[in-house]
Amino acid sequence: MADTVKFVTYYRVSTDKQGSSGLGIEAQREAVARHLGSSTPVAEFLEVESGKGSANRPQLTAALDLCKRKKATLVIAKLDRLSRDVHFISGLMKVGVEFVACDNPHANKMTIQLLAVFAEHEREQISLRTKAALQAAKARGTVLGNPQWQQSIVKARAAKNPVQPAVGVLEMMKMHRNEGQTLRAIADKMNGLGLRTPKGSVWYGCTVNKALRIAI
Repeated sequence: MADTVKFVTYYRVSTDKQGSSGLGIEAQREAVARHLGSSTPVAEFLEVESGKGSANRPQLTAALDLCKRKKATLVIAKLDRLSRDVHFISGLMKVGVEFVACDNPHANKMTIQLLAVFAEHEREQISLRTKAALQAAKARGTVLGNPQWQQSIVKARAAKNPVQPAVGVLEMMKMHRNEGQTLRAIADKMNGLGLRTPKGSVWYGCTVNKALRIAI
């Protein structure tokens, strides 16, 4: 008789206020409960971080360690939290723990690898765009700290040449396009995975088409 699948749940909020008040936690728990149905998790881990984030995540480390020892599957509420969390991605890939995201239960290890590529690319692009925007603002005589500073950055970004998405994201879009999927369907898949355009926006059919044309 096959062993019963074991589950370990992991929740994360960004601030102490959210952790103490329960903001965001209940929504995550509700999503996990719907997914697990009558199954009861082996353990539950809650991480509370500062608004700026932290590389030290003891609850995540403990959750991954327990999953490895118990041969359990890690359950998270939303995949988009994973796609923005490089430490989470690295931890899962290093330890080799199986996981499931309640909003996208079919995501697999290939998805994790693509998300890791995207997260790294996105971090680099944000840094480059920020530096370019600051230089452009300074060249125009904009005083940093001015209330119009954010608008200057937006204008500087809009004036720059389009930036290609991460290689892994492009390959995923090409694969779906070759399968005959529509641009809108591909955009929905990207948004469902929590992926964003290089400018941080949601995907639309037109932006998928533009990215694919640039990549040619």
